[in-house]
Amino acid sequence: MFEILVWIGAAISITGLLGLIWCILRVMRARKQKLDDESLRAVVQSVLPYNLGALLLSMLGLMLVIVGVLLG
Repeated sequence: MFEILVWIGAAISITGLLGLIWCILRVMRARKQKLDDESLRAVVQSVLPYNLGALLLSMLGLMLVIVGVLLG
């Protein structure tokens, strides 16, 4: 049973990591467009909630992995 918990946690962590990569690529794309300061700030502010959500997802996934390993 705990092996399943580890795999579920790993899948959740990978999903969070993909979200972080998406956030990084989104901001890099905005920087390459040579936007003015206000427009770039707006892009970063729009990406921030997704970034925090992806970090939370990665953290929860890693917690599931640790719990599965310790209890398994």
